[in-house]
Amino acid sequence: MVFNVRDHLVQIKTDFPYAIRQLTHVWIPMADGVRLAARIWLPVDAEASPVPALLEYIPYRKNDSTALRDSIRHPYFAGYGYASVRVDMRGSGDSEGVMLDEYAQQELDDAVEVIAWLARQPWCSGNVGMFGKSWGGFNALQVAAMRPPALKAIITLCSTDDRYADDVHYMGGCMLGSAMLYWASIMLAYNARPPDPKFVGEAWRAMWRERLEQTPPFVEQWVAHQRRDAYWQHGSVCEDFANIECAVFAVGGWTDGYTNAILRMLEGLSCPKLGLIGPWAHEYPEVAVPGPQIGFLQECLRWWDHWLKGAETGIMDEPLLRTYLMESVRPATFYEYRAGRWVAEMTWSSPQSTNATYWLEHGQKLADKPPADEQGMHCAPVQTHGLYAGVWCPFGSEGDLASDQRVEDGLSLCFTTEPLRERSDYLGFPDVTLTLSADRPDALVAVRLCDVASDGASTLVSWGLLNLTHRESHEHPALLTPGQRYTVTVRLNAIGYTMPAGHRWRLAIAPTFWPHAWPSPEPATLTIYPGHGTHLAMPVRPRAEAVTQQDEQVTFLPPEISPLLTTKSLRNAERMRTIQNDLKSQVVQLTDYLDEGARQLLPDGIEFEHVTNDTYTIAEGDPLSARVRCEHTLKLGRGDWRVRIETASEMSADATHFYLENTLTAFDGETPFFTRTWQNSFPRACV
Repeated sequence: MVFNVRDHLVQIKTDFPYAIRQLTHVWIPMADGVRLAARIWLPVDAEASPVPALLEYIPYRKNDSTALRDSIRHPYFAGYGYASVRVDMRGSGDSEGVMLDEYAQQELDDAVEVIAWLARQPWCSGNVGMFGKSWGGFNALQVAAMRPPALKAIITLCSTDDRYADDVHYMGGCMLGSAMLYWASIMLAYNARPPDPKFVGEAWRAMWRERLEQTPPFVEQWVAHQRRDAYWQHGSVCEDFANIECAVFAVGGWTDGYTNAILRMLEGLSCPKLGLIGPWAHEYPEVAVPGPQIGFLQECLRWWDHWLKGAETGIMDEPLLRTYLMESVRPATFYEYRAGRWVAEMTWSSPQSTNATYWLEHGQKLADKPPADEQGMHCAPVQTHGLYAGVWCPFGSEGDLASDQRVEDGLSLCFTTEPLRERSDYLGFPDVTLTLSADRPDALVAVRLCDVASDGASTLVSWGLLNLTHRESHEHPALLTPGQRYTVTVRLNAIGYTMPAGHRWRLAIAPTFWPHAWPSPEPATLTIYPGHGTHLAMPVRPRAEAVTQQDEQVTFLPPEISPLLTTKSLRNAERMRTIQNDLKSQVVQLTDYLDEGARQLLPDGIEFEHVTNDTYTIAEGDPLSARVRCEHTLKLGRGDWRVRIETASEMSADATHFYLENTLTAFDGETPFFTRTWQNSFPRACV
């Protein structure tokens, strides 16, 4: 788990109102006898003057993997009068037990018990808040929906309200070839790491073997549930937003993979709520790129002080949504900073804005007026379309983002506006309605929205997918009748964007999007019918004077953090993201190699490293050649204690089934300790 703090972007704060102490290892007992491991930072006089507790509850190991990022945040909160608590979930880090899946009911039940335990401690005032990014943001929402009495407010970052429609598994009913196995393979390796003998003693080997023997590859469950059934409805708080009654602060970034949920939650939640969207990737806003970074920890304190201490901080006087509108930029795979401006929305509903409608017509134009009904235009499958679209959920690493889309545009059916006559702001969801047919019973449609500069450079702004067998329902997909016309709407990822005059919008349509969308079992040609209701609806943001005045009031303090743990670099990080095209065989392979480097945490002395190699392979003309392979090597140690984890995960498909193979080998020193291979297949269910 790469974590970098750019020292020139943040202030390291050392002077706090409260002197603090750290409880490095605390056991929290569960009702079934399993103990969860916690690290706690709190004011030294908290027993005499109890304080609210803040819980971050994740499976990423408090002693090594997240220790760096924890050090800049938890002591900060403690320094302002909170007991800030990092708990390793059941089956992770130093906690006992086994983790069987993400967001399982056991995970949520444990969290409710942890919150009750925190509220009972002599150093706790009885009020508890919960926060987290990604997994911790997900379960904060899910735990809030269970309404534990002591939980008064949450901050959820980079999370989702819908586990099926907006997570690493499926998108628009399409299996995410770029993200599903990638994430499952990470968790296979992460879950195989042992507890630390420094904290659990001689029991570490027995605990380790229990994990290795009982923790399954999560991907098998995910592929077994290809439709939006009860498995995905569990933990999807959008099923009934009314279950959440505590206050919710939803935070994310336009470069992240999870921003859509913020707008849905602002509309759907009836509890006290706020939203914040910056330009950031999948990271906390005080350290995230692209910049500008903000004083997010100060914003958190305003939130916690209001809801957990009853202080008047003004946080609930803020607009419902504060968001960054990003300026048009040249296409690049990394940005340190994105030009733009902060704006405010006092309310949010769908549609929030007046839509600008562009109609598809022959000549590959996006026109201001609907054309007369016109004959269909064929959109042929190119299996290698999508390789230059960037990663599904960027973390802010170099190479994550989409490169110039002119390569992809040439593999798609494109429609382009005339140059815009005036500068315009857009905020919300672009929607694309298509009347189309397919020549196969199982097909998908991928839609990209690009900003085209005067010199032709094409910058990806948004995209969306729809498995056409899911055109009416994700619960009950139905095959297409070849040649029959259907009208479908593809919702693209939400945008906050300013388009300059003279630039053009381009809509690109294709029946493939590898590796994001797992290919249809047969090459499918789409026919798009302009003039039959086929159009692009863009969410234009009004530029009224009153809105401009609200925008000018959106300001943030400079970012600050508590001191970062001292570390020693043992090996520098390295990232390579390459595309190799064999012109003879027409096999194309995207390779994503990441060496996170090796570090030693001081003064503890623990060392850890992680090397990943992911490959996505496909042969032009053959959708059944699609294959994903993810390899991981993790090392962990201190002194004479050394362990190594090696995993390999592979996914492929034929016309009727998906095939999975996962192999895990664990070493105690250089001695093999455990090895296992899982092989399984699952019928394709219209995906």
